[in-house]
Amino acid sequence: MTDSVREPAPGEGFTTVRIFDAPRNALWREWTTPEAFADWYGGTAAEVPVETVEMDVRPGGSWRATMYAGGGTIEWRGEYLEVVEPERLVFTVTDQPGDVFDQCVVELSDLEDGRTEMRFTQTGGHMSPEGYQRAKEGWGGFWDRMVERLAA
Repeated sequence: MTDSVREPAPGEGFTTVRIFDAPRNALWREWTTPEAFADWYGGTAAEVPVETVEMDVRPGGSWRATMYAGGGTIEWRGEYLEVVEPERLVFTVTDQPGDVFDQCVVELSDLEDGRTEMRFTQTGGHMSPEGYQRAKEGWGGFWDRMVERLAA
């Protein structure tokens, strides 16, 4: 696991660690293939049609996805900043107009027993501490869906 990501200060973001009962390569595919990403991004409360997902997974490449949730439409977009297959993915994310982005870092560590530790950090300071708490809870729901996919 890379130690280059510091724990964000309150109001600047959050870090969470989760263990998955799946090999690291399987988690990497969840993050980097449109079909997998469309199925788990948004959890069970939202829909992300696969035809709305675009991923150019390389440094400088862009990504986008359209999410339908709660009767509304959310246009997600960002750019890949760092891609180290299958262990580290750094990208920006926003659902806002203009150039207000947070940065997300996904670090995947092979636990050598068929499990993978994922350390996820989102930073940027563009939300209140409560907003980051809601984002952390939202990502948790997304990953619950990923767990279901990986178990199938």
